[in-house]
Amino acid sequence: MPLWTIHHTPGIFTDADKRELAGRISDHYAKVGLPRFYVVAVFNETRPDDMYVGGEPTPVGVRVVIEHIARRSTDTAGRRRTTGWIKAILQPFVDRHQGVHWEFHVDETSEELWMINGLIPPPAGSDAEREWARANAASEY
Repeated sequence: MPLWTIHHTPGIFTDADKRELAGRISDHYAKVGLPRFYVVAVFNETRPDDMYVGGEPTPVGVRVVIEHIARRSTDTAGRRRTTGWIKAILQPFVDRHQGVHWEFHVDETSEELWMINGLIPPPAGSDAEREWARANAASEY
């Protein structure tokens, strides 16, 4: 499961932007074989007085925390590819704001600590996972 928690100051994302960004994020993971319903994006609008960078309030800011559970990078090159496509997805949305401070990081968590609807997800690349992707829903396997 990729979970993207996107903290942002007001005015960064419209409702249409949120839908578009969540769609782009989901599209990327679907291209690498993950079921779309694995992908969760949560937008948390945060007042500038509640987002501090370097001890100072941030009038225009975005901080993204990404948790990867279903897949993990195995080497430096893979991690660089991951940060590259994340940057490519986010940059068009943040670049339109003057003086924006933006950053992200990715945590990778063991898939053994994850369930969906009370089910342990099927192994990566398995027939069961492909069925979950096709159906876009969790089911017994």
